[in-house]
Amino acid sequence: MFRPKYPEAPTPSIVHVPTAVPAAQHQHAPACSCQHAPAPAPARPAGVLSGLNAGTVGAVVTVGIVLTALLAAVAVTAVSVAVAAVVMRSLLASQRRR
Repeated sequence: MFRPKYPEAPTPSIVHVPTAVPAAQHQHAPACSCQHAPAPAPARPAGVLSGLNAGTVGAVVTVGIVLTALLAAVAVTAVSVAVAAVVMRSLLASQRRR
């Protein structure tokens, strides 16, 4: 349902293949002495999850666990600071009444 539909490649027509092979093939010298990089591989159609492997999933899970632990630590710290503020306010209020 969510996969793209690619147009069908045209079927090749019949190509004339010579029956006789030339006896000698001539080797031509390259036009330049530089070395060219190979052509990139053609991109193949891929699904959404085809690039995921165990290492990628493990890294995502580990990062999620670490971020969740940091969020929990921040929440616990905020609660403890709030409790300390309430206690300090209570102590200061009782000092003023005396």
